[in-house]
Formats: sequence, C-alpha cells, structure tokens
Amino acid sequence: MSFSKTIIHAELLYDGKRKSTDATIVVENGKIVDVSKKKYKSGIIGIVTPAFIDPHSHIGMERQGEPKEESEVDDTLKTITPMQNPVDSIYFDDRAFTEAVDFGVLYSCVIPGSGNLIGGKAITIRNFALNRNGAVVDDFGFKMALGYNPRAGYKSKPGRHNTRMGNASLLEKEFSKVLRKEKQAKIKKEKALFHLHSELNGKKFSNQEMLQNKAWINDEYKLALSAEEWALFELLTVQKTIKVHVHKEDDALYLIDLKKKYNLKITAEHASSIHNVEIFRELLKNDIPVVYGPMSSLDYKVELHKASYKNVIPLMDSGVQFGLMTDHPVVLAHHLRDSLKYFLIQEMSPEKAISLITFENARILNLEDRLGTIETGKDASLIVWNQDPFHLGAFPILVMAEGNIIRN
Repeated sequence: MSFSKTIIHAELLYDGKRKSTDATIVVENGKIVDVSKKKYKSGIIGIVTPAFIDPHSHIGMERQGEPKEESEVDDTLKTITPMQNPVDSIYFDDRAFTEAVDFGVLYSCVIPGSGNLIGGKAITIRNFALNRNGAVVDDFGFKMALGYNPRAGYKSKPGRHNTRMGNASLLEKEFSKVLRKEKQAKIKKEKALFHLHSELNGKKFSNQEMLQNKAWINDEYKLALSAEEWALFELLTVQKTIKVHVHKEDDALYLIDLKKKYNLKITAEHASSIHNVEIFRELLKNDIPVVYGPMSSLDYKVELHKASYKNVIPLMDSGVQFGLMTDHPVVLAHHLRDSLKYFLIQEMSPEKAISLITFENARILNLEDRLGTIETGKDASLIVWNQDPFHLGAFPILVMAEGNIIRN
C-alpha cells in the first residue's frame, strides 16, 4: 500500500453531517488534510460521501454460495460464551466482502448471532482486508440477545431455557456470581496487601521481597476468576459496550431495567417491532442508542409481527440517537444505502439520511475520531459517485480506503 497526495473535486459533497457544493478534498498519507473551496487541478471529479459503515453484521460468518450448514454465526455448545471472537469464524474470501466494497460499505461491526444469551465479542473490521491480518479496526464490545432467539431451538440444545423468564434468571445469576467472586477476590487482595505493608513496617522484608509478594498477591487475584468470568466482568464494568438484540417493546423495557440494575453500557440492536414513540423515548432517557433494522427483510418470526417501515416515524420523532444496520446476510451488506429511502419518504433531508450510515454509525461504534465524516484529520475513507447516491442508478466511480484507491 502506497500513499501520495490525491486531490478530489466534489461537485456535491455529503460530508457526513452537511451538504455543500464545489468543494476540494486533499488526501495525503492516508489522511484528509484539507477540505475547502480552494481550486486545485484534479482528475477526480464527482459526488462525494464518506465510506459507509455497517454497525451490525455477520459478513464472512454465513457466506454466499455456501449451504446453511456451513454457517458459523451461532455456536451451539453453551449459551453464555463471552470469549468467542467472530473474526475466528470469518472467511475473507466471502463474495459479500467484494460486493460490499463495490458499493462503498468499507467497515462492518461483526458479531455472533443471537441464538445465545451472550454470544461473544463485537469486532469492527475492514471489509477491504485481504484476510484477518490487518482486518481489525476495534474490539468494540460484546453481543447479547433477549427475546425469542436465545430461547428458540432449545429442543436441539439440551439444558437451554425455553422461556424469556428462564433466560433472564440465568443471565442475572451469572452476572451476580461473577460480581460476587470478583468482590471476594478483591477483599482478599486488599487484606493481603494490608498485612504485607504492616509487615514491611516491622522490617521483615527487603524491597525486592516486598515487590515479589505484591506480584504474588496480584497474580492470586487474577487467578480467582476464569478467563470467561473476567470477560463477563469486563462486560459488567462499563469497559466495553454490549450490543443487545431486542425487537419487542417489553424486551426493550427489560433491557432498560437491566442497564439500570447493573449500570451497563449498551446499544439496542434491531428494535424493529417498537411502534410506540414512548418506548424510543425511554431508550433516549436512559442513554441507549439504537442500531435500527434490518429494513426490507422478511418478518419471519412472531416477535417481528409489529415490524413495519412505518415504525421509522416514532423512531425519528423520539429524538433517540440511531444508526442503520443490514444484519448481513438478512439484508446483504451492499444494500445498506437502500434503507435510507424509508427516511426520505418521511421527509428526512438527504444529508441527515447519509449521516445514518456514516457519522451516526461511527459515533455509535466510538469511531467518530477516525471515520464517518469528511473532515481534516480523519482517515481518508470515502466514495466518489457517478451521480447523487440517492439516484437509483448511482454507482461508485472511485472507492478510497484509508488513503488507498481500491476501486476505480
């Protein structure tokens, strides 16, 4: 990969927040170094948007052209598996990656499916990576699921709960157990350190012996919990965000109760059957962003029977922060832009609509310092279109990923 200065003239610029005309973008060493009205000679002319970001995807885990049996979205051995990393189940030769990049979807937050209560990690990746080396952008957090999915299929998964109340009790039992074990280990550690300092005052140890004893005490603390329990502890102590699968209103309200009880940092994923503006306002009040969608998919289960494209009306009216997903392969990743039509129908401005799959998704994924807008200092990941991207025939004439032209 080599970087040089690239100058792009945007006849129309959707920068992720606003819309402007006749702008010049200067890219150097993988970064945007200037966005202005300055005049430069440029052979690259078109309509420009930031690269698109899909914040909820299973791309590469359930692959195009492979039978369903090859899917690696859900592991069936256990229902609480916080250490599972979706990157370990991705094949980067999945055709979906090529098609996503062709349409400017350069980044995806990949997650396990929702067949388990806690399915594993949520990892943001580069869709343009050749393989897993260099693919990871960020270890965002964890995936959790409420509602129908984690209780479905219990007949083929012995020992699973078949009710939401059963799963809720199991979830809180595991949360409480981990918090209790860590607290007990911490008390033991603090007591040991207290006694060590007391003995130091009596001059029983040299400084080197003191340091060695402290190391042993800290090691003992770390060994008090298993690696899986430490992952749950990380989830419970606001160190990472939890992406929570939830469709129905009652499950959304339980999610709010769970957040309050354990002080969790969470996003509500899907929210497709929420049709009451007050539920979205409760999510807003409790600082829970929504990763909405997928749009234009088959409502194949009972918890989706209230799902409708018209639910974007209460979503928009509520003021809650939200972005849009594909849930690939439920909706193929390269169709992410297509979901914007439902918001344009409700008279959302084009620049605000573009922000839903650029700036808002970057903000939800904590990537707004690098991606999501075309601004000085950001990574130069952008798309040059042959015409306005809201036109049915719009197609990228150039795709730039972190300063490197990968399609033209």
